[in-house]
Amino acid sequence: MPAKAGIALVAATLAYSALSIWFVHHPREWLDEKCESLPRFATAALFFAGNPLGDITDAIGWTGHDVVYEYDTEAPSGEVLFAGAPRRVSSPAPEDIVTIQRGEFTIGWSPSLRHPVWVAYHVVPEAKYEAGERPKFQRDKEAPNSPKPGDYSKTSYDRGHMAPNYAIATRYGAEAQARTFFMGNIVPQTPALNRGPWREVEHRIADLWARRWGEIWVIVGCYSGEGACEILSGSDSIDVPERFYQIVVAQDGMDVRALAVDFPQGVDWREWPARCIVSIDELERRTGLDFLPDLPEFIASPLEAELPTRLWPICLGDIFKMLGIHFK
Repeated sequence: MPAKAGIALVAATLAYSALSIWFVHHPREWLDEKCESLPRFATAALFFAGNPLGDITDAIGWTGHDVVYEYDTEAPSGEVLFAGAPRRVSSPAPEDIVTIQRGEFTIGWSPSLRHPVWVAYHVVPEAKYEAGERPKFQRDKEAPNSPKPGDYSKTSYDRGHMAPNYAIATRYGAEAQARTFFMGNIVPQTPALNRGPWREVEHRIADLWARRWGEIWVIVGCYSGEGACEILSGSDSIDVPERFYQIVVAQDGMDVRALAVDFPQGVDWREWPARCIVSIDELERRTGLDFLPDLPEFIASPLEAELPTRLWPICLGDIFKMLGIHFK
């Protein structure tokens, strides 16, 4: 290949890569609009390169930005909740939320929906334990109107963990791991969601972000739109949520960073989680919950209103581990 042709090819490749990375860093609404207005082959080509390349450049801190604000209060090290338990403000959050303390995690349980509305847990950096064999699912005696494990049999849904088996097992041991298999911690999830982007974010928290940012506080949960109602087929009236979210908070010194992702139940199992980032304010509007209610207004207002454009950066040596988590 002549030198000029080779240079032109390299320049075109770099331009295509830069354009695709720029493209995928826009908000979801903007991307959806472009997918409607531009030819499909063009947007498919931009997503094809932009998603993996953008994930890498985000992970090493070259592209995107985080939501970070200074907070003059020390982090609540060792506590499950960073700034209070979520509080119901309006529908679609149900009115019958019961709080269940599980030591390493806390559950906001709805007897009418028969699954958690939210679950809070925290992850310390050091993984002291190995994740052993998966325990058996058990009915939850502390969760009013708890389903039986067999209620999910012969349905198209997984028994989806809210407080994750892996993170709890590796940080707190076998007894804590077994408590994640009580049905009070379980929600109907499609296999594509449960084993795809939901699992990916769980593992980024446990294996990548805790290593880079230290102790991490997480609130996960689910919701449906106003009037939406689907019952788990073959069960005794277990609600099936439309969407699932994860809110992640870390404090490095006086800097507090926050991130939220929101997945539809029918998400593709290879979806890139960065495409599902939302602001905490938007998530509060969608769920009817007030997250981090004990944060003072001077930090809660900007922290929850701003929209991040990337997942959190990681240690440089963990790049291949990050890609392995996504493509596993």
